[in-house]
Amino acid sequence: MEKLTGLKKIKTAVFISGAGSNLRNIIKFSKRKKSPISIDLVVSNTRFAKGLKYADQFKIKKRIFDLKNYNEAEKNILLSLEKEKIKFICLAGYMKILSKNFIKKFGKKIINIHPSLLPKYKGLNTHVKAIKNKDKLAGCTVHYVTAKLDSGKIILQKKVKISAKDNPVSLKKKVLKQEHKLYPAAIMKILN
Repeated sequence: MEKLTGLKKIKTAVFISGAGSNLRNIIKFSKRKKSPISIDLVVSNTRFAKGLKYADQFKIKKRIFDLKNYNEAEKNILLSLEKEKIKFICLAGYMKILSKNFIKKFGKKIINIHPSLLPKYKGLNTHVKAIKNKDKLAGCTVHYVTAKLDSGKIILQKKVKISAKDNPVSLKKKVLKQEHKLYPAAIMKILN
C-alpha cells in the first residue's frame, strides 16, 4: 500500500447493504486533514440500502449492483473500481460474501468490520448469540477480508461489557458506538 505523501489520499470505496451508519462515520473521518483516505465510490447490492442517502448527501458517486448473476455483477463492480482508480475497500454492513476471484482480482486491501470479538460468532446474529451464551464481553473487530467468512487477519478489536439488563438491541447500540471509533483507528493503523 502506498504511503501517504503530502495531501494525496488513497481512493476508497465503501460497500454497504443497510443503514450506513459506518459509511457515514467513515465519510466524516475521510474529510479530516489527517485521514489517509478519500471516499470516491459507494457500492451497494440493493437500492433499498438506507445508507445510499449519505452518498447523495456528501456528493459521492454510488453504484448499485444486482447480484442475481453474481459473476457478471462482480466483473462490473471490478470495472467500476478500476474506472474510479479505487485502491482500498471498506466493507460496512455489506451482506454479501466476496468471491475468492474478486478478492484476488482486486489485489489490494479490503477490510471489514464485524460486530463480535472474532473468531467468536462469525456470520449473523452475533448479539443474540453473545447474550444466549451469557458472555460477559462482546465487541467488534476490523479484519482483512479473505474468501473465508470473517476469517481474515485481525487489525483491531474493541471490547464492550455485557450487562445483566442488556438485550440484543441494547447490545447492538453499545457495540455500534465502538465500531464508529474502531473503524477509523484501524484505517489509520494500516495506512499510516
